[in-house]
Amino acid sequence: MNFLYLFVIVPLLMMACVAVSKDATTIKRIMAVGSGIQLVLSFVLLAWFVDLRSSGVEDAMLFRSDLVWYPDLDIQMSLGVDGISVLMIVLSAIIVFTGSMTSWAMQDKVKEYFLWFLMLSIGVFGFFITVDLFAMFMFYEIALIPMYLLIGVWGTGKKEYSAMKLTLMLMGGSAFLLLGILGIYFFSGAETMNLLEIAKHGVEKSAQNWLFPVTFLGFGVLGALFPFHTWSPDGHASAPTAVSMLHAGVLMKLGGYGCLRVAIFLMPEGAEAYTTLFLVLTGISVLYGALGAIAQTDLKYINAYSSVSHCGMVLFGILMINKTAMTGAAMQMLSHGLMTALFFCLIGGIYGRTHTREISQMGGLARIMPFMAVCWVIAAMANLGLPGLSGFVSEMNIFVGSFQHPDTFHRVITIIACCSIVVTAVYQLRVVGKIHFGEVVNEHHKELTDATWYERVSAVTLILFIAAIGCLPFIPMDIIDDSLFNMFPAFAN
Repeated sequence: MNFLYLFVIVPLLMMACVAVSKDATTIKRIMAVGSGIQLVLSFVLLAWFVDLRSSGVEDAMLFRSDLVWYPDLDIQMSLGVDGISVLMIVLSAIIVFTGSMTSWAMQDKVKEYFLWFLMLSIGVFGFFITVDLFAMFMFYEIALIPMYLLIGVWGTGKKEYSAMKLTLMLMGGSAFLLLGILGIYFFSGAETMNLLEIAKHGVEKSAQNWLFPVTFLGFGVLGALFPFHTWSPDGHASAPTAVSMLHAGVLMKLGGYGCLRVAIFLMPEGAEAYTTLFLVLTGISVLYGALGAIAQTDLKYINAYSSVSHCGMVLFGILMINKTAMTGAAMQMLSHGLMTALFFCLIGGIYGRTHTREISQMGGLARIMPFMAVCWVIAAMANLGLPGLSGFVSEMNIFVGSFQHPDTFHRVITIIACCSIVVTAVYQLRVVGKIHFGEVVNEHHKELTDATWYERVSAVTLILFIAAIGCLPFIPMDIIDDSLFNMFPAFAN
């Protein structure tokens, strides 16, 4: 059996164990142990992948296998991973583990909550391990469907509205995506939906002129592409803490990964024709998201608009189509996934104690919750790009790579996008100063407690990986570069 199947089988086994369990504590232990096993498996996969590359294995995708599902339409479960997908699997495993730990205090419909949470994780892992367009789309939809119930049932605030808005907008993006996938298949001359086979045949250049924008838009909606980003802040604000972590930390990365793996890799001529249009839209996402965060007073909305900005950077770097910027974009997917999960973990902890997310109603929390305050400052510094943390490495690669283009348009749009760094510093430092320092606004807050053991496990795990990427960036960068060289051989020259 292909090792990659374990990333779908383990969650399925966890679902079976959760389904037959009647005690909430037992269910939570199953989640902790099962997600811990997945985390270990992800690092085993990473070490195995690096070892195979070091031993001279040069195949574009490793751990390849094909299982025919429906031969009449050439539909297969084709598995395979390269460096970028391996790193996305590791990121997903980290977020699922920390999200499971963060959910330890869950009391309402615990069994049903974790069953849908696991279904969401199956979609995410399945998307990253397959190289078949149909299977990718299937897992993409499996990942989206549980979001409606997780937000609509276990969310807060305008949860029904947010769940419906998220579902409708992402399903609209899925319609474009399905059209793009079918067009790629029929206009490539390939006999399967395997990405590698389609890449060998190539998609007709005339067809790329309409297939690329359709496909990029389909994935871009999930990646918070302006002006189709509005589902994201509402969805983040209403989702339970662990769902927000998985939503922003991993689910939105399916958009950036899909834009790179499908749209640009398979249709380079179409990408060249539409680069200017989508660079303008992603440039707006980067700056608008940061400016939108300044205008918010709710902690979740601040982090949600920050995610729009940082996910915009991912698409921005990908569209530059050079090695440095695309490496930065892949690094940004890792960095943003970790730091935004940390933010939502901390926001959930603060909200659970203060019962408010309004920054005007909090103050002096550093004296009451010193552990959470220190973690928040670290997350804020990573978010604004402090050297030594993951945000600096990813953003610098994106902006340096973008500025390598000698023409005026690329350099102007890069300078505009760079302004988001200053804006990010404004809203992050304002939040840190407002809620963690100064005078205590509410006297009842003095009686609050600091982070619990499971919140500390989640926060420390995420911080360790944020610091590891910032201090040892060459490790993930070498893995990413290897993948980019296989997708775009010109980068190796």
